[in-house]
Amino acid sequence: MRDKTTGSDAGAGDRLVRIGALVFFAGAVATLITVAPLFLGTTPFPACMYGLSMLMAVGFAVAGAGVLRVVAEGRRSVR
Repeated sequence: MRDKTTGSDAGAGDRLVRIGALVFFAGAVATLITVAPLFLGTTPFPACMYGLSMLMAVGFAVAGAGVLRVVAEGRRSVR
């Protein structure tokens, strides 16, 4: 029988998903801030600022790794 888990019992995979979501949303905000001057007609940010937009991809990858880790833990617990 499976035990009920609480927020403090979150596994490593769950933490990866949460961290990935936070990084993804930080990247989304950075993307909106970086692209806004292009639509507003002001001077664009330097090219290095567009690198912050890559946080969306990094967050997505971290969250995906967390999901895969949760799936692997679930498979191990079934065996």
